[in-house]
Amino acid sequence: MAFEKGTLIFANYTARVKDTGEGIESTIEEEAKKLKIHDDSRKYEPRLVGVGEGWLIAGLDAEVAKMNVGEKKEIELPPEKAFGVRDPTQVRMVPLRKFGEREHEIAVGDSVEIDNRVGIVRFIGSGRAQMDFNHRLAGKSIVYDIKVLTKVEGGEDKVRALIDRRLGGEGKKASFDLAKSELTVTIPDDLFLLEGLQIIKRGIANDIFKFVPAVTKLTYIEKFLNEKAQPKKEEPKAEKPMEPAGPPKTRRKKAAPAQTA
Repeated sequence: MAFEKGTLIFANYTARVKDTGEGIESTIEEEAKKLKIHDDSRKYEPRLVGVGEGWLIAGLDAEVAKMNVGEKKEIELPPEKAFGVRDPTQVRMVPLRKFGEREHEIAVGDSVEIDNRVGIVRFIGSGRAQMDFNHRLAGKSIVYDIKVLTKVEGGEDKVRALIDRRLGGEGKKASFDLAKSELTVTIPDDLFLLEGLQIIKRGIANDIFKFVPAVTKLTYIEKFLNEKAQPKKEEPKAEKPMEPAGPPKTRRKKAAPAQTA
């Protein structure tokens, strides 16, 4: 049974370049370590996917739509269905002076932004750098090992999954209350300095209204706590050290009274 567009699922997958075996990405920590692409700053867990919503590259998205819960599959995508074919017009020579203060710092293989585009430095010589603005995986066939774990159903489960998707590893810190058509999301103060928080909140709202259409109103509560006013935890009382036992005391028997004749 194929998934309809907009179905939310959780899936694990690992991606590698077909010809070289180079690891690209994995949601499984052990696999990332095997492929030598492990990132200590990343939280490894199944990925939430909105089927047909462009959350995956187009070729993979189309194949996942044909799968079932519990199904595991190896999917090979040719360049045109993965990261595109190489376009020679996207390779050009750029004068080093255009890099300004970075002119003497760039090296072959660096990803550099110039003219609002990110390219890879392929060659440096004669005062110029050859920049490749193709995706670094363009022209390569990609192999995905993917397993569909679960289908997300029910309003509360969808809300939880969508909040976590936008907030990443910090998602569990945000709590929520869903009451029929109204949703209240509480953001704790330790998330206030999260980069792009306002954009994230707008993204969460857009996702909720799209995938949980029963919700017509979303309210954010930003929760501040006065730490000084918080009740202090009582420290456990230190136990009184036991005094070392002295030598056992002996009782003297009283002398029996003398008998009289």
